[in-house]
Amino acid sequence: MIVCIAEKPSVAKDIARIIGATTSHDGYMEGNGYQVTWTFGHLCELKMPEDYTPVWKSWSLSALPMIPPKFGIRLKDDEGIKKQFATIERLMSKADSIINCGDAGQEGELIQRWVMQKAQAKCPVQRLWISSMTDEAIREGFANLKDQNQYQSLYLAGLSRAVGDWLLGINCTRLYTIKYGQNRQVLSIGRVQTPTLALIVNRQKEIDNFKPEPYWVLATVYRDTTFTATSGKFTSKEEGEQAFATIEGKPFEVTKVEKKNGKEVPPSLYDLTSLQVDCNKKYGFSAEMTLNLIQQLYEQKLTTYPRVDTTFLPDDVYGKCPQTMNGLFQVKFAGQSPYAELVRPLGGKPLLKSKKVFDSSKVTDHHAIIPTGIVPQNLTDLQRKVYDLIARRFIAVFYPDCKFAQTTVLGEVRSAATESQPTEQTVEFKVTGRTILDAGWRAVYAKDTQTDDEDKKPDEEERTLPDFQKGEKGPHTPTLTEKMTTPPKFYTEATLLRAMETAGKLVEDEELRRAMKENGIGRPSTRAAIIETLFKRRYIKKERKNLVATPTGIELIDLIREELLKSAELTGIWEKKLRDIEAEKYDPKQFLDELKQQVSDIVMQVMGDQSNRRVPIEVEQPKADNKSKAKGETKKPRTSRKKKTEQSAAPTDPLIGKPCPVCGQGTIIKGKTAYGCSRWKEGCTFRQPIEDK
Repeated sequence: MIVCIAEKPSVAKDIARIIGATTSHDGYMEGNGYQVTWTFGHLCELKMPEDYTPVWKSWSLSALPMIPPKFGIRLKDDEGIKKQFATIERLMSKADSIINCGDAGQEGELIQRWVMQKAQAKCPVQRLWISSMTDEAIREGFANLKDQNQYQSLYLAGLSRAVGDWLLGINCTRLYTIKYGQNRQVLSIGRVQTPTLALIVNRQKEIDNFKPEPYWVLATVYRDTTFTATSGKFTSKEEGEQAFATIEGKPFEVTKVEKKNGKEVPPSLYDLTSLQVDCNKKYGFSAEMTLNLIQQLYEQKLTTYPRVDTTFLPDDVYGKCPQTMNGLFQVKFAGQSPYAELVRPLGGKPLLKSKKVFDSSKVTDHHAIIPTGIVPQNLTDLQRKVYDLIARRFIAVFYPDCKFAQTTVLGEVRSAATESQPTEQTVEFKVTGRTILDAGWRAVYAKDTQTDDEDKKPDEEERTLPDFQKGEKGPHTPTLTEKMTTPPKFYTEATLLRAMETAGKLVEDEELRRAMKENGIGRPSTRAAIIETLFKRRYIKKERKNLVATPTGIELIDLIREELLKSAELTGIWEKKLRDIEAEKYDPKQFLDELKQQVSDIVMQVMGDQSNRRVPIEVEQPKADNKSKAKGETKKPRTSRKKKTEQSAAPTDPLIGKPCPVCGQGTIIKGKTAYGCSRWKEGCTFRQPIEDK
């Protein structure tokens, strides 16, 4: 018997249908020589300190650093998980072979490997590796199964990440909590969360310490067009008034009219971060909400694998693009066909194949996020918005460049020499206009969904200028305007994601930003969770779209003197090493040895601090989920009797509290008419009507 193990019940159901395992059992499907079972995401986790030795159960400085001689895993303490694992263990003990059908990424590889290790599976293992959940992709995947050993480096990278997060998060959280926390409050420290918090705190300090300074801008209006002085801004009013007096009453002369044509290439396809950025800019979605929504679209077979950091497609996908385009042509939302008129001009001829889109050398395990071509049905409004962004971006890359004419007009005002001013004075002015000649790919976007409008510079705005001629002269109206310098902007989730992607460096150029991704902090799939962790710890809060550090968050970063803990650049170097482990360019043992030494050094430095500093935390800490423990342990040193009593009071309804069968992350809750998922606010669509008894 061949045992297939998927990451979620919904995924297992699709796989079972395709391979003919149609008989349902408790915890698995069976048929055609297959048994298809599933996990609920993480069934296993790294052992906690007390699992290694009772001495580590209590929080004390004398126990630090805690570095186990060998890391182990344990089953999560949940009755539903224990029951499902018992089924998996029984099936694997009798299996002839196993097919790992986990999510095709680093996290998915780690989840399934741990389960197989815990179940002590001995038989050969193959890997199903697919980029979409369509029936065709599943069939192709089963026809081209890989040996699991091909993904050993992926597993080692995931394992190194998990162990590294344990070493730094648990040791430093206990260290800082005991040393600096008041009233035994937890100070959560994490390998990625703390440098991310530092980015927000440092930006906030720049804003708080910013002192506005006045400056003056000289401009003039000629033929209803505003020209700005090329000399820049004046830092003193006297200088500005002197320049104003120089040109007042003197004729304005056009000295140069330069016209040139330019083009703007289509934007790149989406990776996860750029999709999260656009969803935050356009719709105010949090990074986590976007991740949940795109995961739902993936599991509904409408889009490809979402947890990607590339914007390219491999060359072999080109042949499937006309079929995908045909699917988009048939899409209807509320009786309307939003893409039919956009796809129509591309029909009847080969699709454009650009190196900026198709480049196999820029793709590793997965390609950019694109539609699968399956026509969506019954999407929620939130799902439709995310799908629309992906669909339009896919269509746009096959359109021609946007062509425009850019006109630059230079002018000047001269003043003759006088007794008080013995030399002739000339002040130069400039204005730039742009006219769209051929919209090209921009035709795909309506004005309300235009891409990156917020990032456009003033001289890039579409503006048609009068027909100026070199040498023409005439009267003009000069102006001297006082303005104030402005502070940096607060981070939004969109700009914070970009900062995490580039280790805190401000990078506007897309090519350079793409090159810096390897040194970004966190992975595309984990950045949303990191931001949510900062909210849960009450280290940051949201004011409209702005991310603002709380006094607790600011004081925590002020307390940390070790740059290793709060430097985005240093954390980016760690991330690069993890990526190199995945690419078999770096030894995972060396990575962990270095991290163990760094943790030991941090412990010594902090324990030697005689400053008697404290971080008062008055807000109540929210209850941590299992996932956050690895990033920075938040378990308090003592648990009250009241809490234990509350935990022991199990609900009488057997469904309540079980893992959600759709998202695998939330738990089942009960409403008035139906069961749902505790993560319904994040976009989970699970719903099961309550049957009358």
